[in-house]
Amino acid sequence: MRETVRLRVAQLRLPLGASEAELPERIARRLRVPRSAVRRYRILRRSLDARRPRQINFVYTVEAELVYSPRLRSDRLPPGVAPYRPAQMPVPVPGERPLRWRPVVVGAGPAGLFAAWLLTACGYPPLVLERGKAVQERIKDVARFEAGGPLDPESNYLFGEGGAGTFSDGKLTCRRSGAEVHVALRILAAHKGRPEILWEARPHLGSNRLPAVVKALRRRLVQAGAEFRFGCRVEDLELADGRVRAVYTAAGRVPAEVVVLATGHSARDVYAMLLRRGVPLTLKPFQFGARIEQPQEQVNRACYGPHAGHPQLGPAEYELKVQTPRALYTFCMCPGGYVIPSVSEAGFYCTNGMSYAKRDSPFANSGLVVTISPQELTTSDPLAGVVFQRLSESRAYHAGQRQYLAPIQWAADFLAGRPSRGQIPSSHRRGVVPGDLHTILPGPVLRALHEGLPALDRQLKGALLRDATLVGPEARGSAPVRIPRLPEAMHVPGIEGLYPCGEGAGYAGGIVSAAVDGLRVAAAIVRCYARLTEPVPEMLAYLSDEAIPVRTME
Repeated sequence: MRETVRLRVAQLRLPLGASEAELPERIARRLRVPRSAVRRYRILRRSLDARRPRQINFVYTVEAELVYSPRLRSDRLPPGVAPYRPAQMPVPVPGERPLRWRPVVVGAGPAGLFAAWLLTACGYPPLVLERGKAVQERIKDVARFEAGGPLDPESNYLFGEGGAGTFSDGKLTCRRSGAEVHVALRILAAHKGRPEILWEARPHLGSNRLPAVVKALRRRLVQAGAEFRFGCRVEDLELADGRVRAVYTAAGRVPAEVVVLATGHSARDVYAMLLRRGVPLTLKPFQFGARIEQPQEQVNRACYGPHAGHPQLGPAEYELKVQTPRALYTFCMCPGGYVIPSVSEAGFYCTNGMSYAKRDSPFANSGLVVTISPQELTTSDPLAGVVFQRLSESRAYHAGQRQYLAPIQWAADFLAGRPSRGQIPSSHRRGVVPGDLHTILPGPVLRALHEGLPALDRQLKGALLRDATLVGPEARGSAPVRIPRLPEAMHVPGIEGLYPCGEGAGYAGGIVSAAVDGLRVAAAIVRCYARLTEPVPEMLAYLSDEAIPVRTME
């Protein structure tokens, strides 16, 4: 067989309407070799360049295997082409410290599930404790609540298998880089996720697809030796001699030497328990704002111009930011989506957004947030940010007639300082109440919205505010608390065996970043302790990208 070379080829552009079958020809043309030299290829990344709506292009980065020729020597490659280096996470080397008990993972959100994945793969199958219900039962509870039923404080949009991510659109974008990001996406894609998430610049699963993904992950973990207990809320920790000894649940004491605390940003009772036990907590900056919603069609026209509605495009997304002087920016934009009541505590109301896989709602919505710094809070109490969140959430609950209806206001009325009245369209299925968000949102947010909204509207060519409404508060964008941990060992300083992880611990901000943090915490545990069982090679295979299918040209 002739010698081959693997190259990473970036900035391959295909115009709207072109087929990906043209990629081999584009690869050959870039490298100035015959098309027959392209043996096989794989898409690594695909993004959309719609900066000029009349000349929309898809931009690809690919890995290509080619028949070697002197033209393909590394010192003769054209710009944008380099030798291909696989994205591979090293398998952590097991430590020697014996474990008497299996690890306990508290929380079955992305951080907890992916920590459990790597622990199981390496020979440390954990016990996963989740306060909420398994995802199929959780879906029923959420549907009842959306239809006007009572709130279940343990099974809702925020608590239950899969965590808050299960009902938060399924966006898989991540600002982090590194091999762990690719590992997380490979695992999701292989467990009822779409293969396209491996290369899309803005990968998305949809809230209707995520439950099947979460269930498939759990089944694989159980098959490999992990155990799940649902409806099992952790209420306390047993700490002694500078290390964790056990967790206390509603069902009793569970002995443990290793506890991964992956409880999410809304488990406020956990923060309070940690303070009682002397676990250090610190304030951190957090996001706070409102959610804006407008017709999806007007966003499509603003972004895609005459190509709006083209079958290759789908609904348009926007990402906007302005500094006036505080930064106001869009967050968790949901094209073709729904505004949802992101509620976990009785007497408090908060918004979020989601969309299904098809993104076929007539509405677009997005968080519209600012960053609140610890210095803006009235006290240095570690839970001051939680108090800040709760104040607006309580006001919103009462404005929503104590029925978890969404307080809503036309954007034009908000800017004019007048309450809204009458019927207002919205995707919020539990219902809305017109009113005035000035009575709900805190001063820093109100000032940023008044100063920044007109500038954001200009960035979107007048399509952001036209026919737009505001609902709020958007109070749970990120955790206001961080649980400190050592950089390499990853456990709490002075408390061996207690591993804070994910969004609730203050180290992540989305599904993939939480999953990555779970992988990193699990790797630190593996490096410290001896195995309990044999590793699972089929699960460890996801640490390398060599098993991902490629498109063969032969």
